[in-house]
Amino acid sequence: MFEQFRKKFQIGDEKWNDYKSCFIRVAVPAKTVLLEEGKISKKMFLIEKGCIRVWFNNNGKEATSQFFFENEMVGSIESFRKDIPSQTTIETIEPSILWWIHKNDLDRIIEEINEIPQLRNVFIDKIFERTFDYMKYFFSSIKDSPQQRYINLMSERPEIVKRVPQHYIASYLGISTVHLSRIKSKLAKQSGKPI
Repeated sequence: MFEQFRKKFQIGDEKWNDYKSCFIRVAVPAKTVLLEEGKISKKMFLIEKGCIRVWFNNNGKEATSQFFFENEMVGSIESFRKDIPSQTTIETIEPSILWWIHKNDLDRIIEEINEIPQLRNVFIDKIFERTFDYMKYFFSSIKDSPQQRYINLMSERPEIVKRVPQHYIASYLGISTVHLSRIKSKLAKQSGKPI
C-alpha cells in the first residue's frame, strides 16, 4: 500500500519507517461508521480497498456529499484540524481495508514534512483537490439539472455509477431513487442501451 508513496519521495529509511508505523491497518464491514456527525475527528483514513461515503443529516434525510475509493484519504478535515464537531458522517459502503492515523501523529508528520518541499506540495495539492471537488459539486447542484449531473457523474466518476448503490447516488444528486430511475430509463432510450 505505502510503496507507491515511498517511490515518489526521498525520505530516509528510518524516517519512512517512523511515518509508516503511525498508520494502523483495519478491516471493517460495509455500513461501518468511521466518524459520526457532531463528534470531533481524531483520525484520518487511507483506503486500501473499499468505498466510503460522506453524508450529513438534512432534516431527517441522509444527504451524501462525497465518495472515496482506493488510494484516497478521507476524514473531516475541518473537524480534524480545528477540533470542532464534524458536520458530516463518514461511513463505509463496501467491506473495506483502511489505514488510519491519529491526529497527534499526523500533526507531527505535517510539521516535519514542511522541511520536505515535494512531500509538502503533494499534501497541499490533495487538500486543494478536495476543495475543488466540493466547489464543483456545489456549483453543479445549483446550475445543472439532475439529469445533467447524472450524465456528468457517468463521464467523470464512472466508478461511482458502477460501485455505489442507487439510493446513495440519488442522495448525492439530491433526488429520489424514483427520479433517478426515470433519468436512467430516459437516457437508456436515447442511447439505445442500458444505463
